[in-house]
Parts: sequence; structure tokens; C-alpha cells
Amino acid sequence: MAGVGGGNDFQWCFSQVKGAVDEDVAEADIISTVEFNYSGELLATGDKGGRVVIFQREQESKNRPLSRGEYNVYSTFQSHEPEFDYLKSLEIEEKINKIRWLPQQNAAHFLLSTNDKTIKLWKISERDKRADGYNLKDEDGRVRDPFRITTLRASTRVDADGPDDIVDIKPANMEELTEVITAAECHPHQCNVFVYSSSKGTIRLCDMRAAALCDRHSKFFEEPEDPSSRSFFSEIISSISDVKFSHSGRYMMTRDYLSVKVWDLNMENRPVETYQSVNAVQVHEYLRSKLCSLYENDCIFDKFECCWNGSDSAIMTGSYNNFFRMFDRNTRRDITLEASRENSKPRAILKPRRVCTGGKRKKDEISVDSLDFNKKILHTAWHPKENVIAVAATNNLYIFQDKIN
Repeated sequence: MAGVGGGNDFQWCFSQVKGAVDEDVAEADIISTVEFNYSGELLATGDKGGRVVIFQREQESKNRPLSRGEYNVYSTFQSHEPEFDYLKSLEIEEKINKIRWLPQQNAAHFLLSTNDKTIKLWKISERDKRADGYNLKDEDGRVRDPFRITTLRASTRVDADGPDDIVDIKPANMEELTEVITAAECHPHQCNVFVYSSSKGTIRLCDMRAAALCDRHSKFFEEPEDPSSRSFFSEIISSISDVKFSHSGRYMMTRDYLSVKVWDLNMENRPVETYQSVNAVQVHEYLRSKLCSLYENDCIFDKFECCWNGSDSAIMTGSYNNFFRMFDRNTRRDITLEASRENSKPRAILKPRRVCTGGKRKKDEISVDSLDFNKKILHTAWHPKENVIAVAATNNLYIFQDKIN
């Protein structure tokens, strides 16, 4: 069975799950972003409560040479707090929208985290836990008895900055607002190039060498809509929720509500590849028929992300019912898997899942009417060098890896 993403045939198996088993999940504990660092040795998550948790991969055990290191908690800190913008009379949530790791230059690691307003730069480094400096003094400056020192106090420094605008599509009259920016990404090799997507399903590529304010784009990517499928929901489901450059920088991938598209940067009029976010065309059409109820329960506004594997040969995105989908770009094969605690035995092989629309249901198939829209995989990440993936299911972080046949 092809595992999708590794070149050789392999199977995906369960590695770990992080997070409490709780039917009544607190809103603050819901994971809102997942990101590997450049080496894949660190994995960071952010949640709606403004916290960042960093996991570090343990060294492989000499006693178990065939088992690869697990990810364990390395550091946890409160990145953002709720605040109120008095100028706009607006409450700013503490929810972490994105985390980005900076390329490592020395022993320390740096990451950016952001909510709706403030971008923060964090430095993660290790220090010797020795009783020195201010640990030897009381609050009033008097020297403490070294034998009575039982704990160490830590100091933290945070640099926060709101960068200047490089794109501004806000109209002079807000009543004329018809389009908003939904995602943005910098080119992996050309620091002057970036793209941003919009709620109208378009992508603009800009070059910062042309002007400080990029109100004119260099390239404009848009796929013409089929007039026969036009409906009230067309603009909503065409809104792009994520855009990612390939590691090579040749392609970019976009995710809208029902599909994933791969674009060649040299071809603006249509994508070179299109993949459905749910398996089977009938199920895709079933979702179209359910758009009214999905609109009423706000699911139609869910923002699914997408990611590349390290070699750009495969892509992954999430779906409902805690399903996530992988596509092999070379063979065009795809696989649907499920993040579930029922299949969380060590090294348990994940069985492909399929959704059926009617008739006799086969084993490992689920009826399309049984899909749970409250369970969803919005955030996914792929290790930059290995077939190790992380997917966020509500407050749980699942980690899967390949099992070579």
C-alpha cells in the first residue's frame, strides 16, 4: 500500500498523542497552529489561550535502535494576553494565529508568534541552573544564605514590534469593503518576493523591490469560475484559507473550502494540479448540497491549512471527522487517514478511510451522513526531512510516522 509522500511504499503508523482526554474541552486549550523548525528537532504549537508549547525530539535510544525519538515538552510559555484596543473599541484575542521559526544561526532558537495585533519574537536558549546573580539576593538586595536557596528564578525578555504596512487594500469607505487578505507567505529563497491571498479566491505575487507599499502586484493568479456551478455560497467557498510556497520555490499551494490547488509561479491563469479535500467526487458534491446547513452552523467559514513534505512530492491537508488527506504529486495517488485515540496504540498502523455515499458500506468506510463536522483537522505540519507529521485535532496533537515495508 502506497503511503503517499516517501517515494517508496510504506505505511503510516501512530507515534504519539499529546493533550488531555476530555469531552468538555476548554476553548483556550484548542490548538490554533502547528509548526516544525527547520531541522525538525523542535515542534511548536500555539493555542487559543495564547500559550506556546515547544516539543523537542529525544535522542534515539541505543537499546532500541529501530525506534525513533519521541517529542516531549521542552518549554511552555504564555505568549499573548487578551487586550482591548481603545482607539477601535475592539477586543483583541490572545489566540496564536501563526508561529514561524527563524533559521538557526547559533545555539539559540528564535520563533515569531502572532495574534490579531502583535507579533512577538522569542529567544529559546538553555542556561546553566546555577545559583548566581540575582538568585543570591533577596528582593531588597541583601545576600541570601546559599544553603537556604532551593529554587531558581528565571528572567524572560520579549521583543514585540508591529511592522510597517506593505500591502493595504482597505477602501477609504469601509462600506465599500468587498475583499480581505486571508493568508500571506514569503518566498523561501527570494526575500523580496511574497504572495498574499484574498477572500475572492485570488493570489497576488508582489516584489518589494518595486515599491515600499506593494499596492501593485507583479503576478495575479486566478482560476475562472464555472458559471454553471455559481451559487450564493460561491464566494465563501472560493475564499483561500492558506497559501504555501514549495521548498523549491517553483510552486505554491492554496487551500479553499473544498479543494487544494498547486500553482506554477510561471502560469497565472490556472493551477497545474487540483485535489479534492474529501475523498470521492460524490462526497465532494454531497458537501455542496450541505452548504446551507454548513453556513448555518458556521462550518463553511472553517479555515483549513495545507503543507508540503520535505521534497515537495506530496501535500497534506485536513478535513472533517478528524480525517486528513495526503496526495502524491507524481503518481496522483491519495490516501485518507484518521486521527483518533481509538487507533493510538504504539506503532499501530493507520488504515485508510473512505467515505461512501450510499449502498452497502464496506469495512473501514464511513457513511457520508455520519461525518462529524465538529471534529476537524485544521492545522497540519510535515517534518522537513522525514516522514513524520503532526496534526492538531481540537486540543490534541497527534504525531504519526512512516513504517517502511
